[in-house]
Amino acid sequence: MNSPSPEVDVFISNYTIVDPDVYHLWVNGYSATESVTILKQYGILEEMGTTLDLVASDILDHYRTYSLLEKLIHYPTKLDQQLAFQIEPQTKNLLIEKYYEIDDIVVREFLGKKLSSKHRKDLDEVSEKTSIAIKSCRRQFDNVKRVFKYVEELQGSVIQNISSTFLLSEDLAKKYGVIVFIACMRFETSKRKLQNLSFQDFYEPTLCIINKWTYPKNSPEFGDMDLDREFLLDLREVRILLDKEKDHKHVVCQKLKQEFLEKTYSSMETNFRMLSRAIIGIAYNLHHNRDMRSLFLDIMERIVDPWKVLNWNKTEIMAFLKVFFLSAFELDIFQESEVKKAWERYMEVITISIKQLY
Repeated sequence: MNSPSPEVDVFISNYTIVDPDVYHLWVNGYSATESVTILKQYGILEEMGTTLDLVASDILDHYRTYSLLEKLIHYPTKLDQQLAFQIEPQTKNLLIEKYYEIDDIVVREFLGKKLSSKHRKDLDEVSEKTSIAIKSCRRQFDNVKRVFKYVEELQGSVIQNISSTFLLSEDLAKKYGVIVFIACMRFETSKRKLQNLSFQDFYEPTLCIINKWTYPKNSPEFGDMDLDREFLLDLREVRILLDKEKDHKHVVCQKLKQEFLEKTYSSMETNFRMLSRAIIGIAYNLHHNRDMRSLFLDIMERIVDPWKVLNWNKTEIMAFLKVFFLSAFELDIFQESEVKKAWERYMEVITISIKQLY
């Protein structure tokens, strides 16, 4: 009598293995040869107990896989739908998030510029200036261009659109949202006066503009790639503060007399008109596209630079702005609630901008 044949369970898996260290090097533009050298310096041969040839062969395999995956990562939702690569969810997240990661110093170089092939050709200079590999600079430029092209015409929240379309984390989606918004608004970011500002300096104020100056979520026009035109027109009415300048100054000085040192208080009394007219003047003209585009330049030239000359510290400036803003309501000159709201929306952005740019 023959013994019964043993049962054998066979499981075949073709899960794609992603080595985070190798993927990081590939994303950052290093060649396979350069990656071998870097990992050797990190002591991978001793750690793995292997030879240089085996490490080089393994890295080449990884690089081939990442190159095949790259087209799918360009449109991350396709990564979920394809069947050629079996990838675990956390690995997909790693692939996408790392690929779309951006270096602030790189994106600062093409911030506000037209995302054209002409500027792509200039990325050699960006690579040299930032010490970031040219392949990485191209990846970042192409990613920004792809995201911009896809979401610029979509309704709704630009950040949510980016997050849901490209499956990015909220923090990374916010960065792309800011870059796309600056490109759409054509904000001036390249003038000599602004060249020392970092991406982060533009990031916080622009995020605030997206949240405060675009159409509200409850409006039919909601979409935060367009500025709320009614709000900008309402802002012209805050010019009435100039007619009540003496009263406004009196209230502000009264509230800050005990808080400020004598030198700062004297400086505020002397320069109140200059500071007030700069803040209100920018508000009055924002309904013109030209003035909106030069917003950051105007804040630097008309508000930040004079304050630097006066040698106020940031704490004093923030205290002044808070009282300057709230004191306007005590004068009871804004007859319409829409103008009050416009003043509040405006000053939130201006305060954050000055805090970041000073």
